[in-house]
Amino acid sequence: LALIADTSLSGARVARELATLFGARGKPQTMVSDNGTEFTSNAILTFADDCKIDWHYIAPGKPTQNAFIESFNGRLRDELLNETLFPSLHHARVTLAAWRTDYNSERPHSRLGWQTPAEFAQTFAPQRGLTLRNQQSSAPAPVAQPAQMGKTQPRSLAHTG
Repeated sequence: LALIADTSLSGARVARELATLFGARGKPQTMVSDNGTEFTSNAILTFADDCKIDWHYIAPGKPTQNAFIESFNGRLRDELLNETLFPSLHHARVTLAAWRTDYNSERPHSRLGWQTPAEFAQTFAPQRGLTLRNQQSSAPAPVAQPAQMGKTQPRSLAHTG
């Protein structure tokens, strides 16, 4: 959705870029990232809390837990970053923007039935507010009744004998 080139990316900068994406595309329920300093910063923790987004960190040294982005990063690295000398930050930004446009709008993907990501995205109707439109839920009925809220104190689960 965005390829940001700069000399460094702080957590505050990542939060600003994500806020821009959320404004344009809506916010997800969960974000998945590695444990890089830009993603574990107070700025990101505050941002996720303010936006009410769950943030899931993959285990250190386990990139396969985020295989989709690792696959994309490998493709970006192989097709562009390893093949291009960037004489300036401006050149890097322009080149990344062109690659992103090609990847999303011009290049069909086999996993998407040979559609471009832009074409594939148009096949989905927005799902926002679905639960507000339908009074019946597709979720299964609960197995047990919810706990009653009141003045009773919870029992200790610790074994005392």
